[in-house]
Amino acid sequence: MSRDIQVTFDAHDPRALSTFWRDVLGYIHPGPPGVDLPADADPLAAWDEFLARIGVPPEQRNSRSAIEDPQGRGPRVFFQQVPEDKVAKNRVHLDVRAAPGLEGQDRMAALEAESDRLVGLGATRLRRQEPAPPMEAGFIVMTDPEGNEFCLD
Repeated sequence: MSRDIQVTFDAHDPRALSTFWRDVLGYIHPGPPGVDLPADADPLAAWDEFLARIGVPPEQRNSRSAIEDPQGRGPRVFFQQVPEDKVAKNRVHLDVRAAPGLEGQDRMAALEAESDRLVGLGATRLRRQEPAPPMEAGFIVMTDPEGNEFCLD
């Protein structure tokens, strides 16, 4: 029997990092529990109102955040605030499938375009691995705004 998973990131700024990954993955911020949001509502503003209403002190309102796949297929991603800095390479990282079904230069062009978009969102590009068939299709290594490595694959 398979299991559902949640991916958890330690972060200095959970709201900002969750917003970055929301835009990378095409996910959404869910609304607060028991709050029915209109389609055009800002879920982060709804969270601010909700947390204030239940008495969460302002300095604790950015201690966690989450994003979800709007189609319910991908894992939920949770962001929790931690005081320490990231000090080493990730032991686990995400591969973002940005060129499904493409090969060769078409694949690398799609990865380059996505890399440019993500740099505009705050990512940093580290390096490009060229295709080396049959074992390597090519990828681009990047970091998110808090230094977590991921690949455009």
